[in-house]
Amino acid sequence: MKFDNVLSEINGFGTFQFRIMLLLIFGRMCLPFNFLLNNFIAVVPSHHCNIDSLDDGSVFRNLSVADRLIVSIPLEQDGSPNPCEMFAEPQYHLLLNFSSTNALPTVSCKNGWIFDNSTFKSTIASEWDLVCDKKKINRAIATVFFIGVMIGAVISGYLSDRFGRKRAILLCYITTTIFGFASAFSYNFMLFAAMRFFTGVGLSGISIISYVICLEWVDIKHRTAAGILMSLDWSIFTAVIPLLAYFLTDWRHLTAAVTAPQLVALICWRFLPESARWLISNGNCNLAHSYLRKCAQVNKRQEFMAEISPQVLSKVILVEDESKKYSYADLLRTPNMRKLAVLTGIVWFAVASTYYGISLNVSGFGVNIYLTQFIFGIIEIPAKAIVYFSVDKIGRRLVQAGMVLLTGLCLCCSMFIPRGEPLLWTAVGALGKMFSEAAFTTLYLYSTELYPTVLRQNGLGYCSFLGRLGVSICPLILLLEDSWAHLPNMVFFLVALAGGVSASFLRETKNTRLPETIDDVEQTRCLNLNLEADADILVNMSNFAYLHLSHYANN
Repeated sequence: MKFDNVLSEINGFGTFQFRIMLLLIFGRMCLPFNFLLNNFIAVVPSHHCNIDSLDDGSVFRNLSVADRLIVSIPLEQDGSPNPCEMFAEPQYHLLLNFSSTNALPTVSCKNGWIFDNSTFKSTIASEWDLVCDKKKINRAIATVFFIGVMIGAVISGYLSDRFGRKRAILLCYITTTIFGFASAFSYNFMLFAAMRFFTGVGLSGISIISYVICLEWVDIKHRTAAGILMSLDWSIFTAVIPLLAYFLTDWRHLTAAVTAPQLVALICWRFLPESARWLISNGNCNLAHSYLRKCAQVNKRQEFMAEISPQVLSKVILVEDESKKYSYADLLRTPNMRKLAVLTGIVWFAVASTYYGISLNVSGFGVNIYLTQFIFGIIEIPAKAIVYFSVDKIGRRLVQAGMVLLTGLCLCCSMFIPRGEPLLWTAVGALGKMFSEAAFTTLYLYSTELYPTVLRQNGLGYCSFLGRLGVSICPLILLLEDSWAHLPNMVFFLVALAGGVSASFLRETKNTRLPETIDDVEQTRCLNLNLEADADILVNMSNFAYLHLSHYANN
């Protein structure tokens, strides 16, 4: 008997499993809120130099606001005020002659900037003047956050495999809550950047540990449905965050609001079960038996667990060495694990960087930022449907490779769309967002099925590390548009191409049992055991037994 057989007997996709998903939803709600928060709190409103220094106390003071701008700020080609320069002294002749101002002497803004507060009451760019020469610093805050997410993936992966899923996710909840609220009350940019870094560390653990806890409690037959249901909250709350940002136009209020659900998550944690699969793999069969009995009771399958003792559970997962503590080094010790680590690392880097390359550039599509973000959230729901109906028919590997390559194709096509066609550009961007979300949804499910239980969190931590490395580089890649407008999309296209090719070399996991040990990954004969094969074996054994019994009865 395997652990998946035990789960099937006690209903591996019943009320108990749905309860786990509901308990995790408040913690997971904060993931899209915080991962996409930078699109709203780091927006650079329209601005121009503060021209108070040009007030000469006579003529200038008597001018209207519009006329003051004419004599003080040079115009851009589109007729808007230059955001970073001002005239060295008032040019009153411009009130009579709107000739070219290129030859007039200009200086950088002396006394800061005046920002348009009609859409955003306050952003970090307007509060700390992160514009013009400091524009890159504003972009870098997303990089700092995702570096925290990257580091958190490694830390939480190790802690989860070492001390258990439940303890590790509690630490992540506490970390996110403390530093999330601290971000909202930061009084200077450096402190804010540090708080966002540690918020990212905590959120990374919530992202991967919550997914693993859920899938380790679900049987083979329902893994796809459970994985997609778990990821659906991301799409829903991706569409919700523009609504929050629309009503909370002060960045401090918005930052506090997206952290608040963690308070509910801390309460829900008390009722969250530990992974029975992890407990058995670490030799704690008594506690695992207790959780499985509770699962059977909630799912109304108590009669089966009455016949199963902790001693029987100790045999359902063959542990290589109960005293062994696994680490990231074990990902590279054996040939198949090495190959798996390299290929999944490339795929995670490609999927994450292309997904956020689109997601973090909502202001670059030429349409209202709230509407664009809402479209990008809603378009992810059809992506879930595509994954749900395809991964169990086509297989994980082809869906994964295909979705990454289609994302790259959309990025490539966008390079040929004129800048004067914002609606078409947004449509192609939304299509790319849908394919990239389908790739991400498949990737979480696929990676969880590829890595063995003893290294699952370490494996996902390593993969998430490389994925977040790709994400942290995204804001810097987007800065390449200053050199050539299409250069960022060209880079993302090449990355997607590499990811799609790498995914095609991974093994198929459709209908296979979750590997429990490193030996399960190394011994390819174990990887070919699926539900259909198991059924054929049982039928053949039954026919064989029937023939022999008939033979003896006739004799």
